[in-house]
Amino acid sequence: MTNWSIVIPFVMYLLGLLVFGYLASKKLDGLSDYLLGGRTIGSGVTALTLQSTSMSGFMFMGGPALAFQQGLWALWYAAGDFGGGLVNLSILGRNLRRVTEALGSLTPIEWLEDRYMHPSIRVAGATIAIVFLAAYVFAQFIAAGKAIESVMGLPFIYGLLIGAGVIVLYTFVGGYLAVAWTDAFQAIVMAVGINVILVAAILEVGGPGALITEIAAVDPTYLSIWGKGLAHAGEWGVVAGAVLIYSIGYMGLPHAVVRHLSMDEPDTAKGAAIWNVFYNTFFVYQPYILGLVAIVLLPNLSDPEMAIPRLATSLLPSVLAAVILAALMAAVMSTADSLLIMAGSILSRDVVQRFAADDLSDDQMFFWSRMLVLAIGVIGVIVAAVQPPGIFTLVVFAFGGLGTAFLVPNIAGIYWDRANWQGALTAMIGGAGTNIVWTVWNLQEVSAIHPFFAGLIVSAVLMIVVTLITEPPTKQVVSIVQRARRAETAPSGTIQKSTRSLAPEARSIGEYLAVDDTAAQVTETNSPAVNTQLADD
Repeated sequence: MTNWSIVIPFVMYLLGLLVFGYLASKKLDGLSDYLLGGRTIGSGVTALTLQSTSMSGFMFMGGPALAFQQGLWALWYAAGDFGGGLVNLSILGRNLRRVTEALGSLTPIEWLEDRYMHPSIRVAGATIAIVFLAAYVFAQFIAAGKAIESVMGLPFIYGLLIGAGVIVLYTFVGGYLAVAWTDAFQAIVMAVGINVILVAAILEVGGPGALITEIAAVDPTYLSIWGKGLAHAGEWGVVAGAVLIYSIGYMGLPHAVVRHLSMDEPDTAKGAAIWNVFYNTFFVYQPYILGLVAIVLLPNLSDPEMAIPRLATSLLPSVLAAVILAALMAAVMSTADSLLIMAGSILSRDVVQRFAADDLSDDQMFFWSRMLVLAIGVIGVIVAAVQPPGIFTLVVFAFGGLGTAFLVPNIAGIYWDRANWQGALTAMIGGAGTNIVWTVWNLQEVSAIHPFFAGLIVSAVLMIVVTLITEPPTKQVVSIVQRARRAETAPSGTIQKSTRSLAPEARSIGEYLAVDDTAAQVTETNSPAVNTQLADD
């Protein structure tokens, strides 16, 4: 029987998000607003949207399921995740914001081509990003379907259609501004919800000490750092991957990196880092602990991914249970909307606009971005309807693919002046390819090395070796990166003054270098013929 005291506030929550998306759409004033919120996002919203975007339905379903199945082993992932946002903001935050503004980059893939100055970077990067972002979305749709199924008592397919429909609709309408602000709000809902159920669950089981005792009575190996049955005993390569995927992997996620581009100023990263640590204290470990609680309170749970929804409905009054389930949907939607807007941005800006023969208006760019959002939504529903591997497996696969492809080129692009396009291209393809091969062929079982760790090693080695045996990058773009790192002011209005018919990276280079003592030389490079050559180098 449907519990309307849970359903009604839950439905009101979903409708509220749609209304916000509509209101945000009224503030759109160009492509920069749709893709980056006009670069007006402050530290608090940056931190909250970064975390809610990155953590996804995995935290309410995949993470608890892993803890339910493997015990304390799951906390390796939590340990890395706790510091992931801080590492991301500290290493990339300010400098990436400065460099991308100087280059006029609007997307994480555009930034890579602007830095490495070769069209193959954008082609390969856009392809890899869209494929893995779509896989990530599919995992969120599965989580949404399960959440609505548990709330409303509807068949999974109907829950899937409702959840995916709401996510696609408000992303389709509102753009990045709607996504950023709803993500920030949903991050708060997630933290409140997870702590409410944690307190109730710990009280029910009799306290932390009783929890450990009860788990040990079920199976002492649940309390081992190697997993239930000591399944990963001595596999430090697997442990390293479990920690690193979330501690440094964020620096490779396009939908996380774009948070740096959208900050109102570079120093916003400082405040965002403080907010990030504060938020993670109240959110990161809690879902895994609830998975451990479920071992005791829900020993016969058939679907481990439903641990938190089952705990919420069995332990809490209806109104509080509605808050928990809204938090679950917040986790799902705050990630799915960001994945969709990022994929749409990449198609419109990095593929259609970059390689179109004719100049395109903002309305045409909106169209292409929204069409991909809609297409991924439709394909995602179809894929999720047949329920491929679980949410944990899909998220780790997609997260790992994006991280191994883009982490090394992103960091090298900022801090290694010698890094060139050949090294970046091979790092992207080699890292993502290794992650795919390691996952599909289950090489972790053979090698005792996590797919992410394997892909990261391959990506880093290829970046270094290929870069050193090929020609160095052009001095022009290195000069821009160096000056941006030194916090020298970039030319104001770089993006607004750009002409779409010319390559964005060539325009920005010409405008930036025009401010120094090589003005005469730069004036020559700003001719259309030279700009075209510069973009192709």
